[in-house]
Amino acid sequence: MTKTAFITGVTGQDGAYLARLLLQKGYEVHGGVRRISQPDMARLDALGITDQVHFHDFDLSDSNNIFRTIRDVPMDEFYNLAAQSFVGASWDLPVYTAEIDGMAVVRILDALRSLRPECRFYQASTSEMFGEVRAVPQLESTPFYPRSPYGVSKVFAHYMTVNYRESFGMHASSGILFNHESPLRGKEFVTRKISMGLAALAHGANAPVELGNMAAKRDWGFAGDYVEGMWRMLQRENAGDFVLATGTSTTIRDFFTYVGEALDMEVIWEGEGPQEAAYDRLSGRRLMQVNPKFYRPAEVDLLLGDPSKACNELGWKAKTDVRSLAMMMAKADYDAQARQLR
Repeated sequence: MTKTAFITGVTGQDGAYLARLLLQKGYEVHGGVRRISQPDMARLDALGITDQVHFHDFDLSDSNNIFRTIRDVPMDEFYNLAAQSFVGASWDLPVYTAEIDGMAVVRILDALRSLRPECRFYQASTSEMFGEVRAVPQLESTPFYPRSPYGVSKVFAHYMTVNYRESFGMHASSGILFNHESPLRGKEFVTRKISMGLAALAHGANAPVELGNMAAKRDWGFAGDYVEGMWRMLQRENAGDFVLATGTSTTIRDFFTYVGEALDMEVIWEGEGPQEAAYDRLSGRRLMQVNPKFYRPAEVDLLLGDPSKACNELGWKAKTDVRSLAMMMAKADYDAQARQLR
């Protein structure tokens, strides 16, 4: 019997990779998209699966719309990946972020509880919930200390998922995913800013990439690996919470260097703090300069996940290391820009 899955945020990075994975496994895939005239299908198009997904108008702020969709669309599994997911923007849009990343999850859980209590639910939690970390590395039992409206909203959604699981016996799991990137990552995120900016410089552009705190450390993996962990959570007999991470931490500075190396640049660093800059030793060109506007009001300096539980109980492990990820993204953006220049 064919399983049916519903994915919110299906047009995003994770949604596109998850949709492809589920289609490969024989699922019928339905996706929720915002009610706008022209949803951006670029990521699904890039994976060649747009025509295989069934789309539905889905508004995270509208309880009636959520209720009707869950009532009318058959679903064995529900993956909630939609969010206002840019940490920096959450400071400009704190109420909107709380509505979409926090309250929307309660709307979905309550509709599922009433209409489809047998449906298995996945909530996209995040390493940003750890914020000012209480322990290194971070695992499922590490206390949360969020440092942004995004992180706070995700903590609320995470604990509501736990409460619906424990109070009503729902199969509701949360994946506490550390940073996961890909060539499909949004252009506003730092890894993609780096790969796009350095690819442009490799093609002859002159403007250096502008970034913020180069010393911040993140645990970066490949989104295509992480969506398998999401799926595995919903195949278990019992629901739970799982950290998905590589277990390796890398500074933004080093990620920048790896992308440069993939584009045949020998990156050297000079200065500190706001005066820090990166140059190409071979050409002498400035590749990066710090712009203080990209500093966060409350910085998260070190995120490093311990995926032991996911490894032991799900049989999941990140397959792509950070250098390979940087090379993948550099090549994809270099090739994409080459096509545009023809």
